[in-house]
Amino acid sequence: MRCFLVEQDTPGYTGTVITGKISLRGIHQAHVAINDVRLAADSVLPGAHTFKDASRVLFATRSGVAWSALGHATACYEIARTYATQRMQFGKPLATFQMVQERLAQMLDELTAMQLYCRRLADLETSGGLRPTQASLAKYHNTRAARRVASIARDLLGGNGILLENGVMQHLADIEAIHTYEGTESVQALLIGRDITGISAFV
Repeated sequence: MRCFLVEQDTPGYTGTVITGKISLRGIHQAHVAINDVRLAADSVLPGAHTFKDASRVLFATRSGVAWSALGHATACYEIARTYATQRMQFGKPLATFQMVQERLAQMLDELTAMQLYCRRLADLETSGGLRPTQASLAKYHNTRAARRVASIARDLLGGNGILLENGVMQHLADIEAIHTYEGTESVQALLIGRDITGISAFV
């Protein structure tokens, strides 16, 4: 297993922008095809000899996804909290109703746990002690939690939760994307399970 740097103008390389996305619309992603591409020896990335070497990149990106999930969930919480304090229902703010306060508490509960995961990741990365499975666990937890927070926020806003102007649906759509990339929930669970048991269930 080797890793190569392939310039976009290399003969045989094509990159086609993926269109029709519902989420991550601010990012251009491409379908990459490589057909009979020939590269010079200096295109080989140093230190990449095995799949384990290549997969080290995923540790950092999975940590980044955990942080991204926290950002999206925080935005959804803040939108819901602001809406609840400003929206008038039956002559008083929505936030005065018990179920609304309970939902806000549920979101804050999820957010706090997500923050702690990210803080721990940062400490481990700084000390050089971050293990691959810890990054997987953080992604696994935070994207699942972000889904729950976004769903509660959308529900709290009622019919207004689907309006673009309120922003929750954009965050919800992006959360669906980050929940999947850098390894699906099932892949993360298998990585974590292998670490717990010492047994690989990939085959």
